[in-house]
Amino acid sequence: MKKDDNELLIGVVGPCGSGKSTLITGLEKHGYRCRHIAQEHSYVKHMWQVITKPDILIFLQCSFENSTTRRKLNWQPADHEEQLRRLAHAHDHAHFIVDTDSLNADDVLTQVLNYLQSAI
Repeated sequence: MKKDDNELLIGVVGPCGSGKSTLITGLEKHGYRCRHIAQEHSYVKHMWQVITKPDILIFLQCSFENSTTRRKLNWQPADHEEQLRRLAHAHDHAHFIVDTDSLNADDVLTQVLNYLQSAI
């Protein structure tokens, strides 16, 4: 990738509660253009490619337990599994995947910033 940081469009996907909004806020403070992709709510498996067309796709993953605790969701495991099914195409095409289960927001941001610095 040879674009300037401010020209890149970074797409962020993941199940509810994985930290997408928090990561985007952090990346934007560092001057990156980001787009929250609500792929977990779509039946169109490649929606992230059609609507957003990101230069870099970041996938945040988290467990059912963390997802429901962080968002205070009254879900069953099948609800989380359905989101993961809807996200499978984006997961398979992600440039960088971060498991947020054992990380705080600063740790996630640091990992993604390190990746971006090495990828650009």
